[in-house]
Amino acid sequence: MTSWFQISSGRGPEECAWVVAQVLRVLTLEARTQAVRVELLDAVPARTKGAFHSVLLALEGERLAGLHTRWVGTIQWIGRSPFRPLYKRRNWFVGVEAFAEPQPLGASLADVKVETMRASGPGGQHVNKTESAVRMTHRPTGLTVTAREERSQAANRKLARARLAALLRETARSQAERDRQRRWTQHDALIRGNPVRIFEGPGFRPRGT
Repeated sequence: MTSWFQISSGRGPEECAWVVAQVLRVLTLEARTQAVRVELLDAVPARTKGAFHSVLLALEGERLAGLHTRWVGTIQWIGRSPFRPLYKRRNWFVGVEAFAEPQPLGASLADVKVETMRASGPGGQHVNKTESAVRMTHRPTGLTVTAREERSQAANRKLARARLAALLRETARSQAERDRQRRWTQHDALIRGNPVRIFEGPGFRPRGT
């Protein structure tokens, strides 16, 4: 079982970025006790060394569901600002969101349906007599391309495969951009209140311990 976790400070101040780093530390330690592997995929550092506006993690393991239950949602930290000792605010919030791992858009031959057909067009002794045109369909995505310009089927196969590869690359790029935009929207969607977990003090202790 694999999932992506994003820990985000939303639009919060530097204190929230410090909380993101603490959540990353505690979540990673907890994951290790559950035999869940954690890989850091990306991080947006804050001005303060060791603090992050957001981090993106890949988690993999049989006991991942428990981490979903305990961490996904709003995390609250109660404590004095480590950067502004005289600041009165004592409640700071960050968010943890889970995403399905994006699936790669492969183009292996096993994933491609190949059909041949008679070429259409003006003139030529081969037109409408031999099945020189080629249509390729990428089964996982349903993307389809056709090549009929060349007189030989072999040439049209090469042309269709090149077109399909280019289309898959563009689709993967668009999907990656959509995924990035979706993750970024979490910065504006952080809900303050109803936290799934609460931590306290400079030691970032779970409430009740």
